[in-house]
Amino acid sequence: MTALQVGDPVAGTDWVAAAAAAGMPEGLFVGGEPRTTARTRPVRSARDGSVLTDLPWAGEHDADRAVAAARQAFDRGPWPRLHPRERGEVLQRFAGLVDAHRAELALLVSLEMGKPIRQAYEIELRALVRTLRFYGELADKDNGEVTPTAGGELALVTREPAGVVAAVVPWNFPLTLAGWKFAPALAAGCAVVLKTAERSPLSMQRVAALGAEAGLPPGVLNVLSGDGDVVGRRLGEHPDVDVLTFTGSTDVGRHFLRYAADSNLKRVHLELGGKSPNIVLPDAPDLDAAADTAAWAIFFNSGQMCTAGSRLVVHRDVADRVVDRVLATAGEWFPADPLLPDTKMGPLVDAAHLERVRTAVRRGVEQGARLVTGGEQVLAGTGGSYLEPTVLTECAPGNPVLREEIFGPVLAVQVVADEDEAVRVAGDTPYGLAAALWTADLGAAHRISRRLRAGTVWVNCYEEGDLSVPFGGVKLSGSGRDKSRHALDEYRDLKTTWINHG
Repeated sequence: MTALQVGDPVAGTDWVAAAAAAGMPEGLFVGGEPRTTARTRPVRSARDGSVLTDLPWAGEHDADRAVAAARQAFDRGPWPRLHPRERGEVLQRFAGLVDAHRAELALLVSLEMGKPIRQAYEIELRALVRTLRFYGELADKDNGEVTPTAGGELALVTREPAGVVAAVVPWNFPLTLAGWKFAPALAAGCAVVLKTAERSPLSMQRVAALGAEAGLPPGVLNVLSGDGDVVGRRLGEHPDVDVLTFTGSTDVGRHFLRYAADSNLKRVHLELGGKSPNIVLPDAPDLDAAADTAAWAIFFNSGQMCTAGSRLVVHRDVADRVVDRVLATAGEWFPADPLLPDTKMGPLVDAAHLERVRTAVRRGVEQGARLVTGGEQVLAGTGGSYLEPTVLTECAPGNPVLREEIFGPVLAVQVVADEDEAVRVAGDTPYGLAAALWTADLGAAHRISRRLRAGTVWVNCYEEGDLSVPFGGVKLSGSGRDKSRHALDEYRDLKTTWINHG
């Protein structure tokens, strides 16, 4: 990296120069080493559409080979048989190596999916390091049970690694969401085959190599880059995969349930889409903070988040003030080159996704919503897919911008008259991933949060939390849980051993 100043590692690096000199992964990671394939796929930068590399691209045979390596590592290798403390020590070393390569990995994330470099360095990489450390520390802290029995009998309940885990992850947080899956699976003693998203296949290949350097035995962590309808489907149908965990769209989640039903009935854990409401009541402790956070909740990561606060549900008494503040704040999120340290919002991941988002905005307007700001592509000359921050008001019930996950920087505003209408409007969606509420009334906070059907409810904040709490949804947002001690149970089986020693 080219140093410019001391103190701020992001501002102190010429990331454009670093990108020009960056090395790229040269293969898939299977059986503890990079592997090539006969087929390659050009990987393009979200920043400008340029080709970053021609990456080996997996097919069904490669998926079979990766599962065989994981099966061998689980059935005959040392990993599931190590003392949990030793597995934890490997994960701690893994975290240290990721931290040491933080700039390199952040650059790959920024190039492959357009995340602003500061967010990649300070948020995405921080999340992966903390996840590895959390599960490294937790690996030997979760005990079995001895249940009450009569004399001469002993009953043991043990938690044992489930086997081979297939993890299929999305492109919007290629390392954070991957870590939420492979770290607890490894801590539990499983072997993992992870399929990257087609649009962000680079950074995780490099992370897998660091895992081997940290001491993961060959075959314990394998990473494939390939098409979902080929590699993802093969993993879903594979008889030697014991657990499949997926984060992504609800439609693809349905496919994985079918694949499991048609094969070996493997367990499937799903974290799917969202259409999260952000409710602002008149007694919010700080209306300006609520409005600024509402803008952040939809424009951060260019709105490409399953938890994005894509619906602002605001009481009519404060609606004008809150919406005006959001519109003023939106100007601060005008997109720019993701490799500039001060950029807050970068491009959408690619041109196809840009067109999908713009089409959703047009449909919303055609069905009566009012486009107040945004909706247009900008910086088209760069080759990247940049979209203005977009706000729609006067959104009537049933408008698709209120019910469909757009996955872009598009905010739909709904004005309500009272608490009951706010709760009803907030719940008028097939999704149930997250919700937020702004009120100074502690009683209202408890009452309303209990009435909201969502896996997470934030009160007077948005996207707050740490690894100690689980993450996942209800309804069409899925049923799996990432993060926390509870995630370990996704990758373990309960075994009862009843001993008659009398």
